[in-house]
Amino acid sequence: MRNLDRDADLGTSVGLADGWWARGRGLLGRRALAAGEGLLLTPCRSVHMFGMRFPLDVAFLDREGTVVATYAGLAPGRRTGWHRSARHALEVPSGTLAATGTRSGDRIVWTSEPAAAVSGPLPATARSFP
Repeated sequence: MRNLDRDADLGTSVGLADGWWARGRGLLGRRALAAGEGLLLTPCRSVHMFGMRFPLDVAFLDREGTVVATYAGLAPGRRTGWHRSARHALEVPSGTLAATGTRSGDRIVWTSEPAAAVSGPLPATARSFP
């Protein structure tokens, strides 16, 4: 995942959770995310951290991949607000949003080849959001 406006990679190994079960499971059971790892939940307008063991950064994206809201260092047991215009939620290691300067209004695209996905392949290189 690449932030076009900041010319920065948000993740090079981002899984896709696009089914009911995969979205519900999310990253539960993981101990941490390594740098470059992440999960794209779609469709998704809010996220909860109940049962999580580590904090995450979360960016909500609209249909075109524009960031509509960000949550830095969302701690276990917390939750985000509900975002009407969101279509996707990108979960990345805590600190990623600050390190890349990602903020509302930035444009995000897929730029890496498909990695091991949660419930299916990632879209093609540099493809727009569905």
